[in-house]
Amino acid sequence: MAEVLQVRGTDLVTPDGQPVCLRGVGLGGWMNMENFITGFPGTETAMREALGRTLGRERAALLVDRFLEAFFGSDDAAHLASLGLNLVRLPVNYLHLEDDMRPFEIVEQGFQHLDRVIDLCAGEGIYTIIDLHALPGGQNQEWHADNRGAEAHFWRHRHFQDRAVHLWRAIAARYRDHPWVAGYNPMNEPAFADARRVADFSWRVLQAIREQDPDHVVFLEGNRFSTDFQMFGDPWPNVVYTTHDYALPGHVDGGPYPGVTRGRYVDRDALERTFLERTRYMRETGTPIWVGEFGPVYTGDRERDQVRYRILQDQLEIYERYGASWAIWTYKDVGVQGLVHADPDSAWMRRVGPVLERKRRLGVDRWATLDTGVRPVLQPLEDLVAAEFPDYEPYPYGRRWLVHRLVRHILLAEAMMGDFAARFAGATADDLEELADSFRLERCVRRTPLEELLRRFAPIEA
Repeated sequence: MAEVLQVRGTDLVTPDGQPVCLRGVGLGGWMNMENFITGFPGTETAMREALGRTLGRERAALLVDRFLEAFFGSDDAAHLASLGLNLVRLPVNYLHLEDDMRPFEIVEQGFQHLDRVIDLCAGEGIYTIIDLHALPGGQNQEWHADNRGAEAHFWRHRHFQDRAVHLWRAIAARYRDHPWVAGYNPMNEPAFADARRVADFSWRVLQAIREQDPDHVVFLEGNRFSTDFQMFGDPWPNVVYTTHDYALPGHVDGGPYPGVTRGRYVDRDALERTFLERTRYMRETGTPIWVGEFGPVYTGDRERDQVRYRILQDQLEIYERYGASWAIWTYKDVGVQGLVHADPDSAWMRRVGPVLERKRRLGVDRWATLDTGVRPVLQPLEDLVAAEFPDYEPYPYGRRWLVHRLVRHILLAEAMMGDFAARFAGATADDLEELADSFRLERCVRRTPLEELLRRFAPIEA
């Protein structure tokens, strides 16, 4: 038996049987790039294609590889350890490990940065969880699954599911003996109307992992973006069921706290009720509680951001009360949620600044921007769909969600991609390295109040 963490009742335990609470960060925007995290519109695949057309394949690959190296290094691991944190969740897009044109062929080079960061974290006493954040075909309807449409095709095509199982066999075989890999997170935020398919695939991928690695913990997420677990039935051995717990007033359109957001009054008691509902399955089955994602969006307005810190503090106190492990979203970005963020005067921010401004004006990133500038377009469309199709409620969030998904996050985002790529036209190899290096920790700005808040709830003495 490998010397790795195990599930024992409601606890995760070390090989010598000592309970351990995993608390840390998600490394969003790294091996699974996201628009609001690094500043491009749309999806990672669309962005890579656009950069390839503008820069050529070789220089585009240079930029991406340098970015992957700069975004997390030894100083980042040491910094997280200095805060007392002991976990990094590592979101990965399948395209690093497999080419769509060569399905079932593992890209060995794709493990290069994953290996590097796992070992850097291990050197600081930090566990890692490998999270397949984007799966072939898209396991949910959103950009963070690298989904350019609005359908989660993963659930309708056995081919995509077979490829994901094949990837997990390769991942599990590679890390089966690594003691600082806390476990495997086979799928981020599944979302499909037929929850049984989510449960059936979860069982299938669990068995595939166990064929290669019988010992590591597997972290399974619920349906509807990891909030619904009713389809799982009795818990499976050595499995942690992980929820995501974004607070409503912490969203970009969040109202006052305590106060009303989207027609709901939210205070600390409401946050706790939501947490208890989202973790009901874990508490009823006596399994560990791990919140795989949570965290507010910051606005840049000092007064409003103080409210966001209060929301976060209330959540952290609730998690502490119930002994939950957690990973806040996210570690590093362009100033939306990160513990640290690229300096506004950096080469990257100067280069993409006009794109960020246009995205804000057009409300392109629904996670990080408001729809104020496109209300005159969206309102009549929302009204038309509501009037003509009052019973139409597409999964998962209804007709208004779909209007915004199609208009803001697909139509406008795809149309903006050429503008983004054009910002890199004529960039030399030296320019590209300087741009990527904007994300090195020593060049970033630290969000000190957030770091100090996390330090207070860290599982180990900093």
